[in-house]
Amino acid sequence: MKNEKPSPEATPALSPSEAGEERESSAVNTSRRSFLVRLGIGATLAAIAGQIYAFIRSLVPNVLYEEPRRFKVGPPDQFSEGVQFLEDKRVFIFRQGNTFYAISAICTHLGCTVKLQRLNRPKTVKVGNRQFQESVEFHCPCHGSKYYGDGTNYAGPAPRPLAYYKLEIAPDDGQLIVDMSQEVGQDFRLTV
Repeated sequence: MKNEKPSPEATPALSPSEAGEERESSAVNTSRRSFLVRLGIGATLAAIAGQIYAFIRSLVPNVLYEEPRRFKVGPPDQFSEGVQFLEDKRVFIFRQGNTFYAISAICTHLGCTVKLQRLNRPKTVKVGNRQFQESVEFHCPCHGSKYYGDGTNYAGPAPRPLAYYKLEIAPDDGQLIVDMSQEVGQDFRLTV
């Protein structure tokens, strides 16, 4: 048998209440469908807007406003013989006669601020091929790293010695300048 299409006369007639329900059902399906279409279009537009925002935001650099890594600390005659700690800059300035040098107070393990410890009795220390007398050491209060007076690490988890920073004299007013962006060797000294 062939599949024949029923003729319009063959379809049973719907009662007025059934016809109203069918129209109502059709209207609900249409409003639901249009709602989902609008929702889909809105989600697509939101995704495109998010991508455009991310693209434009990537063109704007992330600027981190930090203090300058090069700064003046004062005239050389302001520093007394020995060591002076600049807490806000986390640096030690050493003066021996007319010679100056700067050592970082930032532990090389996790960045805590090391403390200067004066020894009761000076001791002789041998580091590599050199031997020297030391009367101070640096101790990290966070994880127990210890450094000799020259900044060489000898105990605890610190992986390397404390950094030495370049010192220079400002040509305009004669103040000492610490340049934390330039690390120098442990033998660096500035003579004024």
